[in-house]
Amino acid sequence: MIEIKIDSEYIKLDQALKLADIASTGGHAKFLIAEELVKVNGEVETRRGKKLFDGDIIEVEGEMIKVVAE
Repeated sequence: MIEIKIDSEYIKLDQALKLADIASTGGHAKFLIAEELVKVNGEVETRRGKKLFDGDIIEVEGEMIKVVAE
């Protein structure tokens, strides 16, 4: 599982995908989300601006990403 550390209250889903090196660009992140390939806490998420908080789990293409507050 990949952990991404945030130093704010939340991070948006598209930014989290880029930070975790799952998406190389914002357009790539938008495509993954629009194609319903991304799950947040077990449910398909189609909003790229979805706010993620400490402890949230993202799943995309077999990769698991955990949001961790510093």
